[in-house]
Amino acid sequence: MSAKHPIIAVTGSSGAGTSTTSEAFRKMFNMMNINAAWLEGDSFHRFTRPEMDVEIRKAKEQGRHISYFGPQANDFPLLEDFFRQYGVDGSGQYRRYLHTFDEAVPYNQMPGTFTPWQALPENTDVLFYEGLHGGVVDGDTNVAQHVDLLIGMVPIVNLEWIQKIVRDTRDRGHSREAVMESIVRSMDDYLNYITPQFSRTHINFQRVPTVDTSNPLSAKAIPSLDESFVVIRFRGIKKVDFPYLLAMIQAHSCHAITRSLCPAAR
Repeated sequence: MSAKHPIIAVTGSSGAGTSTTSEAFRKMFNMMNINAAWLEGDSFHRFTRPEMDVEIRKAKEQGRHISYFGPQANDFPLLEDFFRQYGVDGSGQYRRYLHTFDEAVPYNQMPGTFTPWQALPENTDVLFYEGLHGGVVDGDTNVAQHVDLLIGMVPIVNLEWIQKIVRDTRDRGHSREAVMESIVRSMDDYLNYITPQFSRTHINFQRVPTVDTSNPLSAKAIPSLDESFVVIRFRGIKKVDFPYLLAMIQAHSCHAITRSLCPAAR
């Protein structure tokens, strides 16, 4: 943690709503004239998409699993080193993982590849991380300890799967079968490396639909915000005016000083 070079991390799996939260922070930073450095967690994947396809086939032949949720496909120590370095002097090396043709064309590259490593802009006020592992802990690697504000985006699992299936088929060109296979293959890593992070977050936002999502694999659309509630949980946060914050959200209900329920559209 660093008072001079603070780090905010929004962590959650694909389709959990981290991008929406990041956009809200982007607007807030612009309003407050805060110069933020932006870091995508995909920067620390170990493999390009073609390389990952090879690794998946090799793992399957060897009777094991590999996924983007776990350490085999991500460089956790390098991510921790990045956070540590930014906290010291506000510097760091980053790159982008290009998911789609729209993202890749400006770089004259193919989707599923990385841009070259480059230095962060100088004199930034804060680092904002969005990705899978902002609060990960694995053996001697402890990314979470370097984060000043850790926010978890964690819909209930069925909704998360619906969001992932819809987004990956609609926006990233994956087949429905490939996305469902990815969900199954990733389950062990999800339980071991994604889920534990939400016990370390300072704030959790858990979206809960009020419509039937009992078979997420057959869903064709994501439940709307008006069809959902959000459970907000705070942990270890002091000097916060909770009554004021709750008053700003209409139709909320407060179940404890650390937990609130509100319509998702709010």
